[in-house]
Amino acid sequence: MATVASLHLDQQLCFALYMATNAVTRLYRAQLGQVGLTYPQYLAMLVLWDRGPQTVKGLADRLALDSSTLTPLLKRLEAAGLVQRERDSKDERVVRVSLTPAGDALRQPVAEIQNRVVCQTRLSEQEFTELRSRLHSLVQSIAQEEESLGVAA
Repeated sequence: MATVASLHLDQQLCFALYMATNAVTRLYRAQLGQVGLTYPQYLAMLVLWDRGPQTVKGLADRLALDSSTLTPLLKRLEAAGLVQRERDSKDERVVRVSLTPAGDALRQPVAEIQNRVVCQTRLSEQEFTELRSRLHSLVQSIAQEEESLGVAA
């Protein structure tokens, strides 16, 4: 049963996650700017480095974004020469995104940024791995609960 004490801001899981997200994103933002990427662009590049060429829909699904949100981000990455977008020859509605050589070349500098950010969290490797695993489990549990309730994600 919820108590009045549970209504304190510092008792809220959502606030703790919000603050942690902001803190980690700030670490990334400062360093990614040095290689010309925003944090959302970094996330898109991670998918492309990991999974290779993607459709815009596939990329949007992986990042849990709407295609309409992703398209301007991809246009900026394309203007920077990091990705190229091409319409599918079989279905003009489908747009494929792939890395350019310049986009692929950013992989190593960004890996170094990732390592610095991990160090800046001051978590041990085990703590880092456990926290990430628990967060993924939380997201999966919430998704399952939403699905059972018929709530759209």
